[in-house]
Amino acid sequence: MRHDSEKSAEKVAKIAIIEGDVNSRREWTKVLNQWPAYRVTGEFGSGEEALEKLPENPPNFVLMDIELPGMSGIECTRELKRALPDLEILMFTMLGEWDRIFDALRAGASGYLLKNTRPDDLKSALEELEAGGAPMTPSIARKVVQYFQNTRLTGELSRGATQRVDWVLESLSPKENDVLKLLSEGCSYTEIACRMEISLNTVRTYIRRTYEKLQVQSRTEAVIKYLSARDR
Repeated sequence: MRHDSEKSAEKVAKIAIIEGDVNSRREWTKVLNQWPAYRVTGEFGSGEEALEKLPENPPNFVLMDIELPGMSGIECTRELKRALPDLEILMFTMLGEWDRIFDALRAGASGYLLKNTRPDDLKSALEELEAGGAPMTPSIARKVVQYFQNTRLTGELSRGATQRVDWVLESLSPKENDVLKLLSEGCSYTEIACRMEISLNTVRTYIRRTYEKLQVQSRTEAVIKYLSARDR
């Protein structure tokens, strides 16, 4: 029995929260600790405190507020990635901070969510991180897609590969196509479940199959491939 408990404990992902507002830290800690697969192992009110203490007990994931007292979340991300290159950092931001998205991604952030993200969507984001993806709130993902469209990077994706992408899209089931279309419109998993009148688990199943067929690991990659094939 002890051996089984030790095995289960090894599967628990450790999470640190770096957030200037103590009430927000406590709320997210309460949410995360309700899920058996995750455990909050550190709470920090500033980037300076996190840089000093976090490396002593490195987590698997960090939830990082972009606006911190003193050092910014972007600067803290950059420094943490230098010290702990394998650390996965998920940024939290408010509406209207679009100009800072790419600064955070360049600093080494693995994904980007809005602060009003629902708990279910945070859980989906953590699962996506564990699978090697780059989760983003739908509205942020749309901004990323628009960036790629405006800089014509989607054209680079389609050159020499358009026929393959088209063929893969055609191989999707009608339901998988519907899910991908709703993802491209910025819908969350919960919104997709409501609009298609299916369960959240069924949505996740369709998305997993779609990612496998498109050979992608995140919403953003899937949406970019979908739009590059649809809009050419």
